[in-house]
Amino acid sequence: MKGKILIIDDLHPEFKERAIQAGYEVDDLPQITRAETLAVIGEYTGIAVRTKFRIDREVMEAGTNLRFIARAGAGLDNIDEAYAAERNILLMNAPEGNRDAVGEHATGLLLSLLNHFRRADTEIRNGIWDREGNRGYELKGKTVGIIGYGFMGSSFARKLAGFEVNVIAYDKYKTGFSDEYVRECSMEEIVKHSDVLSLHIPLTAETAQLVNEEYLFHFKKKIFLINTARGEVVNTTALLAALESGKVIGAGLDVLEVEKFPKLGEQPWYEALKANKNVILTPHVGGWTFESYRKISSVLADKLEAASF
Repeated sequence: MKGKILIIDDLHPEFKERAIQAGYEVDDLPQITRAETLAVIGEYTGIAVRTKFRIDREVMEAGTNLRFIARAGAGLDNIDEAYAAERNILLMNAPEGNRDAVGEHATGLLLSLLNHFRRADTEIRNGIWDREGNRGYELKGKTVGIIGYGFMGSSFARKLAGFEVNVIAYDKYKTGFSDEYVRECSMEEIVKHSDVLSLHIPLTAETAQLVNEEYLFHFKKKIFLINTARGEVVNTTALLAALESGKVIGAGLDVLEVEKFPKLGEQPWYEALKANKNVILTPHVGGWTFESYRKISSVLADKLEAASF
């Protein structure tokens, strides 16, 4: 036996099945609490998590035999990466598994904003037939600026390929990625040319609150904003001000600075965000489809099989 893996979240059964085939003993306990995890994690060589709780220093210190952490998703911001590196614990995530879901979701949010789908649907259900008030915008010919050109940003660019748009992208940590789907550019070009701004960056100390009042001020055109990355990248109060002034025409937000109720409802900006007819909100499901549920576990299983301990 290679060791024991503790699954503490809802993962597709493929990960467990393939881990067992690879020689691991697996305890699949999606209902386990943090306190219960701390009590038993010392027995395990690996832990698999989605979003249940943060795998921080306390968890890793209790996991005296931990050799790897498998994150069933794209980001690693719910894991203390620095301490994992210090402990030589391998981190595995699966952005390959939900990139198509995120790319399609971002495209859906954008088309919904351009065509006022949410507002028009609500009005008709309330007896209002307003064609002029729901006149939309065409995507063709517009410039879509992408911040972050990893798995998610590149997937979004591919989804846009049939819309006859100009796609430009900035990534601080990558160069030479221009291809048939995108042209690599500077942040200055993003700010100057974008009609649409779509965020596809991880949450780090550098990216937190990136989109604030000053940042939005520098855009030359009125823009549509799409965020399927992390909510903390956008300052919601600044975004609401930009929506009010018309600097941002509409915003599609799959992620928010604070998520889940009741805490979300307690935020000072929540009521204004909820009331804004030019905002579409979804509950952090951009990468969470029936297909990605399986693909994420498949990718993690691939990486587990390829790992050498």
